[in-house]
Amino acid sequence: MRATIGAMTSTPQAAVAHEADDVAPAVANLETIVSLAKRRGFVFPSSEIYGGINAVWDYGPLGVELKNNVKRAWWKAMVQERDDIVGLDAGILMAPQVWVTSGHVAEFSDPMVECSTDRRRFRVDELPGAEDLSPAELMDPGIVARLGLKCPVDGGPLSAPRRFNLMFQTWMGPVQDDASLIYLRPETAQGIYVNFKNVRETSRKKLPFGIAQIGKAFRNEISPGNFVFRMREFEQMEMQYFVHPAAAAEQFEAWRDRRMAWYEGYGVSKSRLRFREHRAAELAHYAKRAVDVEYRFPFGWKELEGIHSRGDFDLSRHAAASGENLEYFDPATEEHYIPWIVETSAGGDRAPFTFLIDAYREEEVRGETRVVLALHPQLAPYKVAVLPLLKKRPEIVELCHRIKSDLQRDIMAVYDDTASIGKLYRRQDEIGTPWCITVDVESLEDGAVTIRDRDTMTQERVPREGVRRFIMDRLSGAG
Repeated sequence: MRATIGAMTSTPQAAVAHEADDVAPAVANLETIVSLAKRRGFVFPSSEIYGGINAVWDYGPLGVELKNNVKRAWWKAMVQERDDIVGLDAGILMAPQVWVTSGHVAEFSDPMVECSTDRRRFRVDELPGAEDLSPAELMDPGIVARLGLKCPVDGGPLSAPRRFNLMFQTWMGPVQDDASLIYLRPETAQGIYVNFKNVRETSRKKLPFGIAQIGKAFRNEISPGNFVFRMREFEQMEMQYFVHPAAAAEQFEAWRDRRMAWYEGYGVSKSRLRFREHRAAELAHYAKRAVDVEYRFPFGWKELEGIHSRGDFDLSRHAAASGENLEYFDPATEEHYIPWIVETSAGGDRAPFTFLIDAYREEEVRGETRVVLALHPQLAPYKVAVLPLLKKRPEIVELCHRIKSDLQRDIMAVYDDTASIGKLYRRQDEIGTPWCITVDVESLEDGAVTIRDRDTMTQERVPREGVRRFIMDRLSGAG
């Protein structure tokens, strides 16, 4: 998700496509997911042995697999399966003038207030009673007094709002002066815009075409939180689609629907997804239209992805500032024009976070609670766990490892013998592994193994030589 220059970086929740506030979240308490993520190795606090660092998180063995699977699924849908979109990996460090031209240096900011007693700072739009204010109202010097806003921690008086720029600054080279000042990019989109001409010429694409990128971005958030939902170091999955101005409205609608369908296709509940159209007062000065895909998180309806119609603002600004001709020439019509841009901006951290939350289940099985992550098989960190019924039988263990090695050529598979078979099943359920393969004494005699399905808990006896095809067929069938 990318901040809108000249508008709030987080939009209020009043104007929504439809009322759905009665929809319950998949998990009532966020701490349930935070605890599971730490306990099972999805996400750890960064620098934890030194007390951690605020709003930075590390992805553990399972978390990095989930996140990589989500990014692969996004890339597959946005680049691999399309002929009109190509990829890019632009540098994090860019010429400082890029951010001046884009408006970030002057306007990439949030309205902030400070408590006079404990010196805590807060985004105005996140204070109780200020959630539905327009950007202009959020910067009104009298808004604190008029609404009676108080510090949400100790009830102390708050200062008048002021702008806080979110970009991290650093210096390039051995001298720290104004001439060496650069920024850690707060978004990935500008790397796409400044490479528009390079990509178009080398890929020989005709309009409409898009450029996709996955990469790190950095924002000095005033009040980050809600686990990995809002961080200071995060990842974005963005695509900029360049179109003829007359086609922008149609392409906007098409991309809005495609992006909603992507989340639904990977298992996110339709009831916990919705569109939210931005009000006129929320739109940035360049924006023609903006719609968010929102998800019902445990802490409310929040933006999951943004779809924006940006007009020709970005390319026109960079063309004027750099002196480079960024027009597109259509040989069929002999028309010269600056393309308009339809943007899809998704979070490389928010998307895995959403899939994790929405997949969480608690069921009662034979009087015990079974925790299951019903992740789409393509997203699950491990596709298969290979388990020995008797770990003290070397021939059973050896067969397990042969099966695992065979599967590892194509998918992530794991061997585990650190508990009883019942506990091993529960452990794999809790981390979302779709299939467990159990090797028992009979396997040594009949050459077959038992394959258990995570969601139905049904078990099927499969010949050893058919295991790989069994798993790959089901993985392929899952989409």
